[in-house]
Amino acid sequence: MVLTDKQRQDLHQAMLDYLVGMGERFADTAAAFEKEADVTKSSDGKHAGLLEKKWTSVIRLQRKVMELETKMVQLEENAKLGGVLSRRDVLGARQRTEFLPRAPAKFSLTGHRSPITCVAFHPVFSVLVSGSEDASVKVWDFETGEYERTLKGHTNPVQAVAFNGSGSLLASTSTDLSVKIWDFSSYCINTLNAGHTDWVRDVAVSDDGLYLASCGNDRSILFWDLQHMRVLQSIREHEHVVESVVFAKTGQEQVIEKIHSKKLAATGALTPANGVASPEANNHDMTDSTAGEPTGAVAVASVPTVRRMKFLLSGSRDRTVRLWEAFSGMQLMLFASHENWVREVRFHPSGKYALSAGEDKTIRVFDVDTGRCVRTLDEAHSHFVTCLDVHPSLPLIISGGIDKIINVWECV
Repeated sequence: MVLTDKQRQDLHQAMLDYLVGMGERFADTAAAFEKEADVTKSSDGKHAGLLEKKWTSVIRLQRKVMELETKMVQLEENAKLGGVLSRRDVLGARQRTEFLPRAPAKFSLTGHRSPITCVAFHPVFSVLVSGSEDASVKVWDFETGEYERTLKGHTNPVQAVAFNGSGSLLASTSTDLSVKIWDFSSYCINTLNAGHTDWVRDVAVSDDGLYLASCGNDRSILFWDLQHMRVLQSIREHEHVVESVVFAKTGQEQVIEKIHSKKLAATGALTPANGVASPEANNHDMTDSTAGEPTGAVAVASVPTVRRMKFLLSGSRDRTVRLWEAFSGMQLMLFASHENWVREVRFHPSGKYALSAGEDKTIRVFDVDTGRCVRTLDEAHSHFVTCLDVHPSLPLIISGGIDKIINVWECV
């Protein structure tokens, strides 16, 4: 593979930074390399630790590739046997979709000078990022618990951080009214106009990268078309500041669509590709309870639609968590259990549960079907719990709080 001139320059800068960082041990080597490669150590710290980071990333990716190759061999063997799965495979799959967080925390990370405001797992690497009122974004290795680096670009407290589906981009918002988009390999940043009339509290990017949702102090949730940079829907149903918003991923969308197909069909949200509503949709009664699986749910949810619906979860200072269909702005479920402001919400990877963090110092888990709170982690932090994230594939969640601590929780 041939490197471009810029890639070669970055590589030389990273190599020089590594040699200089080793001190007297490689002082002569660093001086010789600096002269022969015609590079000088960067003063902005952009390449600090970059060589080590790339090296550890390669090791992580190699391990991931080996795991995937092993799974592929197992699937090929299952296919030769007629697709028969072992009891262990079935139970393992069930456990992965049903796992919920348990106390105590696996370990805690400290390093921010002010309260933690937001956290996010990287979708590929074993790293997480955190934002704080100290205006910084920090990167951590959640397997070792070690701090990696600090990203500086905001001038006021950081409000939210979110990765795109591949993890190549990181978005962050701040009370400085800016949205920063970071290239997670080079850490270069771009600034976007947020579009709200007050502070933006949270942002989320859909799994396909086509849509963005934002919420804030103006009590609104804006649903954006990123291709045309326009607002498709403005939702203003919360009675107070909207602290958090998140998209359901593709697999989660299918689960939610099946659970709430009765409501969606009755309002025309489920429209067949031929434009003719199904008989099941016409017969749905909006007054029926949504507890359990609705009658005709499978038939309605399986009808080809013009567009796949987008589901949002929001949390507010009105102490509620709410589930929405984004295109129509329809509220599908209201979860009321917190005793104080809700600061963060996330979907469970299975799509069956909604997780939330609140200023009552708890992390709660709600059943998307019944609306019931099925698990509560009391005293998750010694002060308000301000943020939460769920790993997309590993049984882990992270939380942050006013106590300046990031907790990593295992799920069972």
